[in-house]
Amino acid sequence: MLAQKIKYRLPKDEGLGKVRNNLFIKSKLNPKNYLKNILSISEKYLEQQFTNGQLEEFYSRIKYIENINNTDKIIAGFVNQYILFAKEIYQRSNKHRDKNLFEFISKEDSSIKIIWGDAYNVLKSMDHESIHLMVTSPPYYNARDYSNWSNLEEYLKDMRKIIEEAYRVLDNHRVFVFNVGDIFDNDNIKTKSVWGNRRLPLGAYFIKIFEEVGFTFVDDFIWDKGEVQSERHKNGSTPYPFYQYPMNCYEHLLIFHKHRLDKTRFPCPVCGTLKVNGNTQSEVGIQSWECKNEKCFIRSKSNRGKRFSLKSIITQAGQNDSNVINLDIIKKWRRDIIKFSPVIKINSKGENLLGHTAPFPEDIPEMAINFFSYPNELILDPFAGSFTSAIVANKLGRIGIGIELNKERFKKSIIANINKKIDAKIKITELDY
Repeated sequence: MLAQKIKYRLPKDEGLGKVRNNLFIKSKLNPKNYLKNILSISEKYLEQQFTNGQLEEFYSRIKYIENINNTDKIIAGFVNQYILFAKEIYQRSNKHRDKNLFEFISKEDSSIKIIWGDAYNVLKSMDHESIHLMVTSPPYYNARDYSNWSNLEEYLKDMRKIIEEAYRVLDNHRVFVFNVGDIFDNDNIKTKSVWGNRRLPLGAYFIKIFEEVGFTFVDDFIWDKGEVQSERHKNGSTPYPFYQYPMNCYEHLLIFHKHRLDKTRFPCPVCGTLKVNGNTQSEVGIQSWECKNEKCFIRSKSNRGKRFSLKSIITQAGQNDSNVINLDIIKKWRRDIIKFSPVIKINSKGENLLGHTAPFPEDIPEMAINFFSYPNELILDPFAGSFTSAIVANKLGRIGIGIELNKERFKKSIIANINKKIDAKIKITELDY
């Protein structure tokens, strides 16, 4: 856990009081500011959490708060900076971190970022918990000439490696929306003959992989794709028992939560102090805390302090007018079986309108981004395809990031699709990885 990894060891020749006084002098904190109250109560916990150098860095980060006169804003500022700083320290432990990739993603120079490269290699080099939402549809098993595996086991093995890295890269207590359809194909494990074709329940296989990696399975929306257009499996000449099979007309929209158990001490969102005690886990992977500051602004009738978790801080902090979800979208996704049409990519002349062979509807990222992210956050699609997720992220005021392997094959169509779908000419940044 973070708190254990950076547990502070004080030098023998220097006492806590001296370190504390030096830091307070250096920070020049305004004694009239509520920030002083937060620090006077929290200082011993800060010393337990951070090293001397980290403490100095943290104090410089929060120095701007001394100029704030609103107590609520002071508390929010301290809590936010503490959470961000603790996360940064955790992120620095990534041995595979690529500085150029970090700078490309974090630089505020565009609202759509294209990373040309292999999803596994890119994810492996990204910072711990640096993405706020992931939404994607994986390459389908042997359904395209550019996505072929010798057998189903090899396919799922590759997908597991990517999902493991995705778990590490996704921010804690955040969401991964994964669109996948069950298919009729040959797993090529027992035989390669045509009689080896069968229904492959990819949705079930992926749920198992996600949960084994550490994600929590939450929901399975069934996407009803409408009327069946194919005559396959109809067996019209043999309308008898054992000869009738349904045609696949649905896909799964799997919702996974990431809850990495993190016992880092977090400040009370009501009073801002770190005088809190660990409580029981509110659910698997979510550490709960209880405020023990007797002067906290909210105490129960039995004089119990505020109970909270990092997850509750994240979710409750966003409950304001600017984040209200459109009621039509809420109604649209009220049932877990939802009907909307697939993307029409082939016109009457047989031409591919989008240039990509596997686009998915804007309905999917629209739901994911509205339900599970805030404005200006980073939305990643590891298998970006036609960049639908990034396009919708841009429309909804987020930063859309996509990883695509086939630059030579799809770059022209991807750029054209982005420019077509977004009214204003936006700046697109690209990185070859």
